[in-house]
Amino acid sequence: MKSRPLIAALAIIASGVAAFADSQKPDPSLLAQAKVERTAAEKTALTKVPGGVVKESELEQEHGKLVWSFDVQPPKSKNIIEVQVDALTGKVVSVTTETPVDQAKEAEADKAKPDHNQ
Repeated sequence: MKSRPLIAALAIIASGVAAFADSQKPDPSLLAQAKVERTAAEKTALTKVPGGVVKESELEQEHGKLVWSFDVQPPKSKNIIEVQVDALTGKVVSVTTETPVDQAKEAEADKAKPDHNQ
């Protein structure tokens, strides 16, 4: 009988993980427009950060372009390199470095967004 609380806790955790995974899926309407798959765009992004690891990815409209945006952690660095790959052509359109200070500011700005507080 003592296992019931454990089973309930695991069920709650599993549902939270599923909800997180669902929140990371691209918007279907944007995905329908993309001509370049995420895996191909990721491979392109990683050429800009040799040895890097993708920490986060997103399909989004940015400056009037549909882009795959990747946050890549370079080896032995606390910086994040954001690489944006055009989702229609597969070409890199932007590479920017975010320091830990920049990342903290972005996290605060994301918390302040109305749709993030649901």
